[in-house]
Amino acid sequence: MNTPKPYTFDRVVRMLISLAVIVGIGLLINRLSAVLLPFFIAWLLAYLIYPLVCFFQYKLKFKYRILAIVSALISVVAIIAAAILVLQAPMRGEMQRLTVACQEFLNQSNGLFLPESWMNAIKDFVAGINIQSLLTFDTIEKALSKLLPGAWSLISSSFSFIWGLLASVFVLLYLVFILLDYEKLSDGFVKIIPLKYRRFATELSDDLKNGMNAYFRGQAMVALCVGILFAIGFRCIGLPMGIGFGLFVGVLNLVPYLQAASIPFAVVLGLIKVAESGQSFWVVALLITLVYVVVQSTQDFFIVPKIMGNTTGLKPAIILLSLSIFGSLFGLIGMIIALPLTTLIISYYQRFVIAQESIEDEFYEEEISTETTDN
Repeated sequence: MNTPKPYTFDRVVRMLISLAVIVGIGLLINRLSAVLLPFFIAWLLAYLIYPLVCFFQYKLKFKYRILAIVSALISVVAIIAAAILVLQAPMRGEMQRLTVACQEFLNQSNGLFLPESWMNAIKDFVAGINIQSLLTFDTIEKALSKLLPGAWSLISSSFSFIWGLLASVFVLLYLVFILLDYEKLSDGFVKIIPLKYRRFATELSDDLKNGMNAYFRGQAMVALCVGILFAIGFRCIGLPMGIGFGLFVGVLNLVPYLQAASIPFAVVLGLIKVAESGQSFWVVALLITLVYVVVQSTQDFFIVPKIMGNTTGLKPAIILLSLSIFGSLFGLIGMIIALPLTTLIISYYQRFVIAQESIEDEFYEEEISTETTDN
């Protein structure tokens, strides 16, 4: 068992200096965040595309890495384009249906649960508005910017910034160059660490890579299954835009518990279905609730245990706290990587703080001591 080192004046000073260096690095990263963000986005994309590059280079025996990279990028674009083409026809039909349903909703109030005075107020408010124009992005942005000035300002600026970066040439260049030397860059990070901490850095890098791989692959499969189930469920109950909305809920499921943000949209689509079909609102609400309950139960009791197992082992309160902290610090990307990083941090805290394991390489210290004695 390792004997704890005494807290001497020299050790305390070194700890304070180390803390100051860490804080300084954090402030520097925050100051340079606008410059570093394209690089980190490109690194994340490279991390996701790298297995496909390896498939082309090693499985299909591509001689040059650049050919494998170009083939991987073309494959990703082709998959996205194919998905858009497949969903385009049903989504266009659903959009036309949604337009008609919106018109019916605004033209009738019989059978709805809302009081007649409320419906009259709604009709007066939307009188003279072209329903088709309500479905354009510009009109929705203007409406939300009036209703939620602070929140929409943050959302619009964040999305504009992210999409601008994704569309920029710098991200593409970073992505290609990172993929060209992915192995060297990954291994080179460990080599800049001092020798006595290199074993710990190597172990940390391997644990982080394995944890990220297991979590992302599992969570992506869970999101795909959940999106398909929601699309089938909403389609079966006849909800407008059921397929597209169900897949959207699946995408939200990439971040745990974020699918709850889709409930207000489900209520709005339910109101439109009420006007379209003449059903009672409470019947439609019950059907929507039933879809959510069935899919959520299937996810919790069958899909997640089968695919993810006990990957994180975190309690719900810790999960929500982790999502809040990382989301506040790093935005949407932070929410995606929050759980594997939190699991790793807790694991290493228990090992090196609670159990007081040493992060220094004992073999390196013994070698240095032997050399000193010989001299």
